[in-house]
Amino acid sequence: MIVLSGVTKRFGTRTVLSGVDLTVGRGQVLCLIGGSGSGKSTILRCINGLERHDAGTIHVGDTLVTPASLPAIRRRVAMVFQRFNLFPHRTVLENVIEAPVHVLGEPLAAARARAMDLLARVDMADHAHSRPGALSGGQAQRVGIARALALRPEAILFDEPTSALDPERVGEVLTVMRELADDGMTMLIVTHEIGFARDVADQVAFVDQGVILEHGAPRDVLTHPREPRTARFLARVLQTPSPL
Repeated sequence: MIVLSGVTKRFGTRTVLSGVDLTVGRGQVLCLIGGSGSGKSTILRCINGLERHDAGTIHVGDTLVTPASLPAIRRRVAMVFQRFNLFPHRTVLENVIEAPVHVLGEPLAAARARAMDLLARVDMADHAHSRPGALSGGQAQRVGIARALALRPEAILFDEPTSALDPERVGEVLTVMRELADDGMTMLIVTHEIGFARDVADQVAFVDQGVILEHGAPRDVLTHPREPRTARFLARVLQTPSPL
């Protein structure tokens, strides 16, 4: 579904991704873990074209990611951001129907009906006419997931979707993501929620200084890491009890 081959990204003289190779199969969940500034979010941003990679190739299905292909890529791959990125002057419902109506050209009535179904799926239908400023962080992030689903994507990129949330709100977002995984949604997730990665991911990749240092099944990477750097990272992260 998503294939990165030799992807390199530089910001000026600084190399933030160096020859990244990753493959996410259709229906798989891949979790990217690693320290801040390691390049995890840049991988996602290169896939959906928010950043333009300098070398290597990225394919979504049979489509090569290029500036010309970005409209098609963004219809196939949705993104859920750390800081929600909801339009503050529009209601929850208006946020969810924005892309289906104005990007996909869906009739307004059909888009509204489907948006209400999606909001019900993430337990936010009762807030359809609220504005984002009236929502908790967890509620806003669930709206963000409904907005991503409204595009009928083949895959969703999650960029640290729980890191901006209060600890008591993390579980409600992870529950929705677990349900998406159970439904077979292809997902590439940047996360520090190691318990979630262990339970839900098909693959885990540890990113360090722009390189995939370790990649494999969760039971291998998270329980028996080969690389000392991976082991040090996990020891540090797991010192803090998981909110789940």
